[in-house]
Amino acid sequence: MSTSERLIESTRELLWERGYVGTSPKAILERAGAGQGSMYHHFKGKPDLALAAIRRTAEEMRATAGAVLGGPGTPYERIAAYLRRERDVLRGCPVGRLTMDPDVIASAELRAPVDETLDWLRERIAAIVEEGKEQGEFAPGLDGREIATAVVATVQGGYVLARASGSPAAFDAGVRGLLSLLAPRTP
Repeated sequence: MSTSERLIESTRELLWERGYVGTSPKAILERAGAGQGSMYHHFKGKPDLALAAIRRTAEEMRATAGAVLGGPGTPYERIAAYLRRERDVLRGCPVGRLTMDPDVIASAELRAPVDETLDWLRERIAAIVEEGKEQGEFAPGLDGREIATAVVATVQGGYVLARASGSPAAFDAGVRGLLSLLAPRTP
């Protein structure tokens, strides 16, 4: 792995663990096993490196979610697969956690990949809900955008509840509850 890749990956991990302020250039260099001038050789500074790391995290989340949401099955099964996919619940969402970082949110440039990713996810899920409505799987009165927002809110809120309790049980309960509300009605 190249030095710039090690710097990006180290920054991604540190942002997830410590947030922007807690991610010092020294900590990045130590974790990356890179020399003191390496960061400034490859990046303009910490904000530039953080942006590369946030973009990479956002791309990874879109790829992972996209693979599950675009997988086989009915619209309900694809949404269920997304909600039930393997994730480190107690660690939290690497993109969602950035929304709680005041330095990321205060910077339009750092916030943009976070906002774009959450918008992409809501749009993707809304399209699946609309597909399910067309197929008669979901009630015709459902609003795809509202359901998509509820799905994303359940996942992000589930992370918060799980972290607060120290157990994935709250996340799992939220997923089961939402899926029971979305479950296709059989006559």
